Amino acid sequence: MVTHVFAESPGDERGALLSFLQSQRAGIRRTVLGLAEEQATSRPSVSELSLAGLVKHGAEVELDWLRRAQQRENEQQRDASTWPDTHRLVDGESLPQMLDRWEQVAKETEEFIRAVPSLDDTFPLPRAPWFPEEGRVSMRWLLLHLIEESARHAGHADILRESLDGKTAFELVALESGGGGEDGGEAAGG
Repeated sequence: MVTHVFAESPGDERGALLSFLQSQRAGIRRTVLGLAEEQATSRPSVSELSLAGLVKHGAEVELDWLRRAQQRENEQQRDASTWPDTHRLVDGESLPQMLDRWEQVAKETEEFIRAVPSLDDTFPLPRAPWFPEEGRVSMRWLLLHLIEESARHAGHADILRESLDGKTAFELVALESGGGGEDGGEAAGG
């Protein structure tokens, strides 16, 4: 079963980019369908990654870039000592909380992007060795970067899920649409 992104109405570049971003987010979210929290937090490979950690990471990274674009302080500050916590649940966090959190961040991203005057508007890049000094990027770049980041992690999530129980992305699409699976398509936590 193939998923198709309904990208845009003619001339709706924002809608197209937001639709592709939503499609990649959904790919990650779908990998936790039908899993118990213990499965979603397990690490089925030598990597430190878990599916729940990827959901949390997706929410945190998107929020971080959104705050940069809004030129607002990020309420979820990370430094070198807390960076590993972006990839795992800590201090009573749960998968349903992370799924809800990402949904809220996604809504805020869409509202912000739909409200900016132009996708050509820019914001400063953070200081980092991999970014140009005093670099700036557009809102279009922001969306493309979020699509890239989410797509990369959707691939990681597909591998982790298949390692857990053999379910492939296509099977999860069918499960989500009610076309298969023993649990009728219920997502973890929701």
